[in-house]
Amino acid sequence: MSADIIDGKLIAHYYREQLKEDISSLKENSVTPGLAVILVGDNHASHTYVKMKRKACSKLGIHSELYQFDETLTQQDLVAKIEELNCADHIHGILVQLPLPQHINPITIIETISPSKDVDGFHPVSIGKMVTNQDTFYSCTPFGIIKMLEYENIPIEGKHVVILGRSNIVGKPAGHLFLNRNATVTYCHSKTTNLSDYTKQADILVSAVGKSKFIRTEDIKQGAVVIDVGMNRDEEGRLCGDVDFNEVKEVAGKITPVPGGVGPMTITMLLYNTVKSAQMSLIAKNDEE
Repeated sequence: MSADIIDGKLIAHYYREQLKEDISSLKENSVTPGLAVILVGDNHASHTYVKMKRKACSKLGIHSELYQFDETLTQQDLVAKIEELNCADHIHGILVQLPLPQHINPITIIETISPSKDVDGFHPVSIGKMVTNQDTFYSCTPFGIIKMLEYENIPIEGKHVVILGRSNIVGKPAGHLFLNRNATVTYCHSKTTNLSDYTKQADILVSAVGKSKFIRTEDIKQGAVVIDVGMNRDEEGRLCGDVDFNEVKEVAGKITPVPGGVGPMTITMLLYNTVKSAQMSLIAKNDEE
């Protein structure tokens, strides 16, 4: 019997409809959520992602501004632009599309963004609050995974979650969000020996390694929930994940497809964080009055 498909597009639509109500309420109080997107250089994938994010903003009624620069932009000038946006009242979220040109240090840039506008959830303040289980802006892809599981009523507490990958954007924060929900978490990565010994123990497997069809049937426990974060191209140039979907779906209990799984949720959580920032700014404004 094949696994149930976790439909990321359907779930993203559900959460975006909820956001429309929040945005309408904000506009009644003369606040329009605003997102500033900074794009440096001519990375084709980055242009595509930025276009998708701005289109999603437009559909929901979130104001977005694009600041596009040549890859010759200096780090100093980029820092100055971010500091300007930090002070702009109409902007509630600042997103710097990664990767940046080699001469610009992404850590410096991320740390320049005000934690109150860090809608990507990458700032050390946001990361620190997440690790200590405080309310903050959570990294969009890991947060999107959690919201998917909540929508599907998949229990997390007491489950063994195995994370493949330890990036600062997906792997590490995903593990902490699961830990905060009382899961037992195992991290695996490129230096893990006997990887399959760990993946076969997973009640929930999250793969973010960036290797096409890396996870096969023999790596999965019968009935496991499989979350595929990979965005790769197969030998025929088609978009695929880290998981051999057609094979693994015969063993898994629930599985996300690629495309149409985690991807739509990542953008949805960016919108969620932008609206949340606007709500926080309104509360702060009312407190001042």
